[in-house]
Amino acid sequence: MNCQLFFDQLCEVVGFDTSASTLLNPSQLITGINTDSRNLRVGEIFVALRGDNFDGHNFVQVAIERGAIGIITEREIELPREYKVPQIKVADTLSAYQKIARWWRDQFNIPVVSITGSVGKTTTKELIASVLATRGQVLKTQANYNNEIGVPKTLLGLESHHSYAVIEMAMRGRGEIALLTEIANPNISIITNVGTAHIGRLGSREAIAQAKCELLAKMPRDGVAILNHDYPLLLATAAQVWQGETITYGLEGGDIQGEFISPQTLRVGNTDFPVPLSGAHNASNYLAALAVAQVLGIDWNPLTAGLDVTLPGGRARRYQLPGEIVLLDETYNAGLESMIAALHLLRETPGTRHLAVLGTMKELGEHSRELHHLVGVTAQKLGLDGLLVLVDESETEAIVEGAAGINSQCFTTHSALVEKLNEMIEPGDCILFKASNSVGLQQVVQQLRSQWQD
Repeated sequence: MNCQLFFDQLCEVVGFDTSASTLLNPSQLITGINTDSRNLRVGEIFVALRGDNFDGHNFVQVAIERGAIGIITEREIELPREYKVPQIKVADTLSAYQKIARWWRDQFNIPVVSITGSVGKTTTKELIASVLATRGQVLKTQANYNNEIGVPKTLLGLESHHSYAVIEMAMRGRGEIALLTEIANPNISIITNVGTAHIGRLGSREAIAQAKCELLAKMPRDGVAILNHDYPLLLATAAQVWQGETITYGLEGGDIQGEFISPQTLRVGNTDFPVPLSGAHNASNYLAALAVAQVLGIDWNPLTAGLDVTLPGGRARRYQLPGEIVLLDETYNAGLESMIAALHLLRETPGTRHLAVLGTMKELGEHSRELHHLVGVTAQKLGLDGLLVLVDESETEAIVEGAAGINSQCFTTHSALVEKLNEMIEPGDCILFKASNSVGLQQVVQQLRSQWQD
């Protein structure tokens, strides 16, 4: 059914005077709220959002042609007589959209789980959703709908058959998580970690921790916080804004402590769980899902049989090439913490040689050279067999500097990197590809797959 309400309810939510429109029928039912004229359905309201590169006001007439029974705009739109529908004029259409989403969310008395963190948000979201799906229907964040537009869009998809909602929240600056929390009004909030993502924008890990903990500051006081024990800065910052119920998890300690006893097994107490996704970092993320299950009274025992989890496109892909060559495609994005986790995953994956193909981590500001150097130091400590670096910023070369002693080489073009890989790959190799998405390292993966699988 998606969001349904009457015109008088809508006007009350967004603060519009119903007497200001002679066309408005207060008792008319609205069958949906839509910001995209391309997929609008008959009976819905069209919200004309504005952005840096688009303006929904330009598509009002198209929306009406497709069946919109009303429009929410920031300015009066002159329309031909045959396109006359109620116009609800507001100061800010995005704010109105968010208010409607919050109103709709409050119509459902179900657990709403929110997740933020520097890395691991999407993986943790998928793990939690899969655990909850063993008990009921789950609404979860799709694609990258984790911002000020995406979170309302997700919540407006709540339907009567949903037993749970799992909402991912991303940020690039202060105040953004606070806003998303006010919209989602979560019962359970998870912070996976505090790292260096967006440190160039926020300036320090302490500032990042404070921004992430807005989730707790804005959560209802009767909610439950679930925090990664293995990040002391997170715990200390959370304590400044949250004194409510808290459960911690981690591989080093916490209320729910796990032991990563093999690449496929996580032990909690006396119980062993198959790890749905490879790597110690994903074992940690799975502990967050187990914590949610505990809060909601979901029995862990059925989970010992295993859990199927499929990540959205571009994340954690593994490809098998002829000659038992394994490609670990982690090219979706990269920060220091996820880069280090991926290097550990490479080392844990069976292979005759372990090679890393790395690129730039973006948005690190003045910390860029230091953090790229730390990546190289990690590669050196893990004793990798080779390191190839695609350099599109001078700071990226610090990876090679930090990896002193490892056979390393820098490249400035994708084609040169592919040529070198084709020369050096041997049967049994395990090769990791990791960089920020804009570096385009996924192109290298695709070329290798095409050439080696022909």
